[in-house]
Amino acid sequence: MRKVKYIICLFLSLLWLNEGLSQNPDIWLAERINRWDSKDVRLFSRTVVNSEVIVALAVPAGIAIYGLYSDEMKYLNDAVVVCASIAGSYALTQAFKWMIDRKRPYEKYPERIVCRDPSSSSSFPSSHTSVAFALATTLSLQYPRWEVIVPSMLWASAVGFARINQGVHYPSDVFGGMILGAGTAYLSYRINKWWLNKRSFQMPYAVQVVYPE
Repeated sequence: MRKVKYIICLFLSLLWLNEGLSQNPDIWLAERINRWDSKDVRLFSRTVVNSEVIVALAVPAGIAIYGLYSDEMKYLNDAVVVCASIAGSYALTQAFKWMIDRKRPYEKYPERIVCRDPSSSSSFPSSHTSVAFALATTLSLQYPRWEVIVPSMLWASAVGFARINQGVHYPSDVFGGMILGAGTAYLSYRINKWWLNKRSFQMPYAVQVVYPE
C-alpha cells in the first residue's frame, strides 16, 4: 500500500511539473495523436468511445443473466464485482477531477488541439479510460484466459487512444485513468475473494444440520 502511495505522489508531481512547461511530452504526444484526422480514424474513435457505456452495462448484465439461467451463484457474484469495480473507479475518477481541476487540452491549447467531443468536466483523469480498464481488469482476473484478456485489454486501450485523438485528454490523463481503473478492479477482486473465503470458513459453524433422534 505504501508503494502505491509513492507512485501516486510521484505521478502527481510529474503532472504538476508538466503543467509548468510550454513544451512537454504530454502535450507533444497529445497533439500528434490528435492530428490523426482521417475519416476512418474519426469514425473509429467515435465508435469506440460510444461503445464504452454500452459495454460497461451489457457485460455485467450478461454475466448476471447467465448466472440466473444456469443457476450458478458464481456468475451472479462475478457480475456484482464487475459493477462494484466500475462504480468505484468512476466515483474515484470524479473525486480526482474535482480535486485537480485540470483544463482539457483543447481548452488550454486551442491553437494546437482540435476538440471533437467537448466536455464540461475537468481533464485528469480520464473517466472513460478508468471505467474501461476497471471492466477489462476485472474480467481478466475473473476469467484468466487469453480470449478474455486480449480483447478486453485491446478495447480498453482503444478507448484511451480515442479520447486523446478526440482532443479531450492528455496521455497522462489516460494513464491516470488506466492506473485508477485497474487498481480499483484489483482491490474489488481481492476484497471479494477475502469475503468469499471468510464466508466459506464460517459456514460450517454458522449452519448446523440437526437430524431427528
